[in-house]
Amino acid sequence: MYFCIRKTDASKMKNETNGLLAMIREGKPMTRKQQLWLTVQLSVPAIVAQLSSILMQYIDASMVGSLGANASASIGLVSTTTWLFWGVCAAAATGFSVQVAHLIGAGDLRGARAVLRQSVISVFVFSLALGLVGAAISGSLPSWLGGDPAIRRDASLYFLIFSLFLPMLQLNFLAGGMLRCSGNMRVPSMLNVLMCALDVVFNFFLIFPSRDVEIFGRTVYVPGAGLGVEGAALGTVFAEVVVAALMMGYLVTRSSELKLTGEKGHFFPKKPVLKQAVKISLPMGLEHLVICGAQIMTTVIVAPLGIVAIAANSFAITAESLCYMPGYGISDAATTLVGQSLGAGRKDLTRRFSRITVYMGMAVMAVMGVLMYAFAPQIIGIMTPVEEIRTLGVSVLRIEAFAEPMFAASIVAYGVFVGAGGTLVPSLMNFFSIWAVRLTLAFWLAPTMGLQGVWLAMCIELCFRGTIFLIRLERGRWMGK
Repeated sequence: MYFCIRKTDASKMKNETNGLLAMIREGKPMTRKQQLWLTVQLSVPAIVAQLSSILMQYIDASMVGSLGANASASIGLVSTTTWLFWGVCAAAATGFSVQVAHLIGAGDLRGARAVLRQSVISVFVFSLALGLVGAAISGSLPSWLGGDPAIRRDASLYFLIFSLFLPMLQLNFLAGGMLRCSGNMRVPSMLNVLMCALDVVFNFFLIFPSRDVEIFGRTVYVPGAGLGVEGAALGTVFAEVVVAALMMGYLVTRSSELKLTGEKGHFFPKKPVLKQAVKISLPMGLEHLVICGAQIMTTVIVAPLGIVAIAANSFAITAESLCYMPGYGISDAATTLVGQSLGAGRKDLTRRFSRITVYMGMAVMAVMGVLMYAFAPQIIGIMTPVEEIRTLGVSVLRIEAFAEPMFAASIVAYGVFVGAGGTLVPSLMNFFSIWAVRLTLAFWLAPTMGLQGVWLAMCIELCFRGTIFLIRLERGRWMGK
């Protein structure tokens, strides 16, 4: 009975969301309450999806952290490079999903499905090439980043495994992005939660060796592969493979707007679609390259500070992600709402949705910043038992807590601009802010303040970035794109 009630409630909410999205496409007036409620309905599942994604990294960090500082530092050393590859793949998928949002907003579902078909081949080939590049550089990457010789082998192996499975991660990004831009936030959310659960299970058996475990006062033998860092990488990619298959399967067979069953069409990319995808994706991809390049430079700054600093920096970055992922969830909702509103030719509604999402994101992340400051010892403590790493990680995490509201402004405003299809200017804004402000300050402060100086530079830069994004949002020129 309980299950049936919950299922009915979920179905009712889904129909309500679809009804509100239809009002955008059909040009019907919407009250402010309806706009706010639609934003919440789209944001909450997207937030859950983002949190589950970062929680998977958190699980990897905490499980590997129990193996000691070297194991933690080996993953932390290459983490910025893995994020670089993630970001580029996400940008490639977004170039097509934004087009789909505009076409759905205009009521052209046939055209949206045509873009989807062309996107599958395009992004798969792209990610395959990128994965081969990653595999080729995996052996040299840890030494390029200045990693200690003691951690280079594990770091190299972790990145190699990640690179070889990149095409499956790419398909996961594509399917999730397409579903979200169609207004379906729940399926990507549920499948990302499943991916997190699978990651725990796979890691449990792959990271640790066979051992006896006490359960309810009884000793139980648990088999294990004992692969350590390699097991963490394999656990993550195996979870990604399962969810990518489920996500793509749902998209092409069950999505009410985008399912491809029963409809013929070519999968080979056509020039207009590919050109528009490149126009949207290229600035985003270059921006991710620049941002992650800056993060890699930050790793180079941190690496000479020692293994403790590398591990503390890695754990603090993972812990902070739990705070800012809600912002990225609301940003996904902003991209959908703005994309469909502009596709329907409703600039008045576009302006209102942009403000609702940005200020909602700032409010949510302000609360998350307070929680992060208060519970920093517990958050870092879960990931490592090493007291020296915990103390340093807590100190830098509390510095960053003050920047979270303005960080939210830049995250969600960027999602607004992506929904409008104008990615060049915000990408240049991110480039200037990170390289001119953050890295300059980090180089200056690190020699005297250590890791705290690097994170203070980050805090100042995020406040600056949020300010310039709010200024651009209020000027409104981005709607002309």
